[in-house]
Amino acid sequence: MKIVGICVLAFIIQLIFPIFEDTFLLTSSEVFSQPWTLVTSMFLHGDFMHLFYNMFALGLFGLILEKIIGGKKFLIVYFVGGIVASISVTFFYNAALGASGGVMAILGCLAVLRPKMRVFIGMIPMPMFVAALVWIGGDVIGLFAPSGIANAAHLGGMFFGLVAGLYLRNKYLQSPPQQTRQISESRFNNWEDRWM
Repeated sequence: MKIVGICVLAFIIQLIFPIFEDTFLLTSSEVFSQPWTLVTSMFLHGDFMHLFYNMFALGLFGLILEKIIGGKKFLIVYFVGGIVASISVTFFYNAALGASGGVMAILGCLAVLRPKMRVFIGMIPMPMFVAALVWIGGDVIGLFAPSGIANAAHLGGMFFGLVAGLYLRNKYLQSPPQQTRQISESRFNNWEDRWM
């Protein structure tokens, strides 16, 4: 939630001082001379709806992932996923901004660690792993049918999130609940008489 707060604050500063966006925006041709923009661009957003959707997803899914893997690992998944997304951007677009690469890393990690968790795309409920496939498919299409969205960033973040989820899987994968065998009352009474 602190990241959400920082992004909202950064957006307010963007509105007041437009030069703020120009200074911290990821510009592909300048990434070697300004490598910090691989991170700073994650805190900038193009408009209110861009901010709203990213912060809604970050707040909702981020809290779930943080509860599962802890704060430190969550920050690693989010920021490394965002940086991988930013690097992906440099091969496809002149410039980019937004937290969606880090958000997609969170979604990818959850798709591995909680594959059966129910989510909604539009009004359609589906398991998390199916939703991840839908998001990947939409972004692959978006690479070839210009959508005004940095689909390469989404794919880069999702890829890292899936890899991180596979790495963390043995420790944090939710195991199915153990089945308990029902014992009839008469068998329990026989056992009690025999052993007690």
